[in-house]
Amino acid sequence: MNGSSSSQSPPHASPQVLHFPLPRESLLGRLPVRRSPMPLRLQPDMPVPLRPPLKVCSPDVCSQNLNPFRKIASSVLDFVEDAVLSPFEKTRDLPKTVDPVFQLAGNFSPVQECPVQHRLEVVGQIPHCLRGGAYLRNGANPLFPPSSRGHHLFDGDGMIHAVTFGSQGQASYCCRYTRTSRLEQEAALGRPVFPKPIGELHGRYGFARLGLFMARTSIGLVDDSHGAGTANAGLVYFNGRLLAMSEDDLPYHVKVDADGDLKTIGRFDFDKQLDRQMIAHPKVDPATGDLHALSYDVLRKPYLKYFRFNRHGQRTCQLDISLELPTMIHDFAITEDHVIIPDHQVVFRLSEMIRGGSPVIFDQTKTSRFMILPKDMHDQSAIQRIDVPDCFCFHLWNAWEEKDERGNTVVINILGSCMDPPGSIFNEYDQNGSAPRIELTKIRINLRSGQVERRPLAQGLNLEAGQVDRKFLGRETRYVYLAIAEPWPKCRGIAKVDLLTGEVTEFSYGRGSYGGEPCYINATCEGSPSSDCGDYLVSYVRDEGREESELVIVRASDMQQVGLVRLPARVPYGFHGIFLRPEELRNQVVCC
Repeated sequence: MNGSSSSQSPPHASPQVLHFPLPRESLLGRLPVRRSPMPLRLQPDMPVPLRPPLKVCSPDVCSQNLNPFRKIASSVLDFVEDAVLSPFEKTRDLPKTVDPVFQLAGNFSPVQECPVQHRLEVVGQIPHCLRGGAYLRNGANPLFPPSSRGHHLFDGDGMIHAVTFGSQGQASYCCRYTRTSRLEQEAALGRPVFPKPIGELHGRYGFARLGLFMARTSIGLVDDSHGAGTANAGLVYFNGRLLAMSEDDLPYHVKVDADGDLKTIGRFDFDKQLDRQMIAHPKVDPATGDLHALSYDVLRKPYLKYFRFNRHGQRTCQLDISLELPTMIHDFAITEDHVIIPDHQVVFRLSEMIRGGSPVIFDQTKTSRFMILPKDMHDQSAIQRIDVPDCFCFHLWNAWEEKDERGNTVVINILGSCMDPPGSIFNEYDQNGSAPRIELTKIRINLRSGQVERRPLAQGLNLEAGQVDRKFLGRETRYVYLAIAEPWPKCRGIAKVDLLTGEVTEFSYGRGSYGGEPCYINATCEGSPSSDCGDYLVSYVRDEGREESELVIVRASDMQQVGLVRLPARVPYGFHGIFLRPEELRNQVVCC
């Protein structure tokens, strides 16, 4: 989500929209409040085990560990940054999309790590089918204040917030930084030294930032050989590993400990089968267990690569894909037999920095298109490239096929959130201050004729950040669950969209309360009441009036709240999450 200024969207009353607001007072009035028991394996008088906190070094102390040459060079470079570059940066006017005054305002501001806290207060109940599992959500949480005035929400260090559900209905919470190479080096140096690709790399000041970084690297103050990513966006569970990802690095393997704490195992290269960064939204095929992934490069051709790993983690496909321009491809989709990759109009053009702008731009001369790749292809000659003008979907929620009587795919259906103006997340979206429109859209592509049909769904609502039942990923599904991104960039509730009837059911967090992406959970367990099994949605919610954070649990069938967990610390607005089932937690591997 973008951290720019918000404005209230126009009314969106529609006969197709069913409103089910649930005032907090009515919830508290009819759901029992109880405090969860201590997990059974801990005695009441035992201290809760704590992981060593992240140690941030003072720059003066850190410099004492350097040899004389590096100590002098470090001091000179720090002086150039603090006394020369930073004062000039502060004189420039910044768009809201990279101004930390807006990007880090309110509940978008960072928090400190929170060790595991047990016996949290539960209002209502935690459904039996969620017990023994864990909900985790990734987000950007800068360790240091922006060293210059430029900062985009996507630039922050990755922090995962986790709530684990005990077998007796108890709940625990913690949040931890993902210990990336970038984070640990900056913590050791006591200052931010890695450039922020979206917030800082603007114009001549961006070149100066790159020059400082290369100078520090050349004298050994900084090591970029182990990546420079933040691991702040996506989460996926694959082959016994929870992976935290951003666009700019390899994934990081994170383990959920038995007590609910989080431990970074390390940077994960699929046993030396992946030698370049991977995007934050890989797809796990529910039928085969294969993981499909992309990697884009902004400097060198090929600008795009496609990878596939089988359920055992062995790479079975690597394919170079030709692109005319280095393009931001944040997400993609799979079907039963195909991979769907957007080639839209947000591109990287370093020459824009020479003219004083950002290298991430919206290219109006480029035509948006989708690339359709058969899963069994061996080279890119089989790729179909279908133009879909004026289309920018930052996220794709699902895709599925329509086949003829012989089993040949005739039509590809794509479900995504189309943003207008395109690229609003990265550039000032409207001179009048209007919020962008983000419209859930079904795109139907006929592979034989090349004809494209676009049908907006849930018109009048800004819908972004959501999920479908991952058991039906790549297959037609009836429902999609999305955050109502209003007033932008906050999210006031959840929308359940029926793709068959077009009906939309809303769940509101209540006045002054905002959340993020709803995590859809299709969970069943033996021995739980039949009325308790089924589908649920969970999301972190911040009541900005009471200044309290909660985990809200909503029954997906009727969009009614069944419980919440009061959290001991503020949870900032973030990005994407995942629910790990008890067996997935038990089957985690430790080695990287």
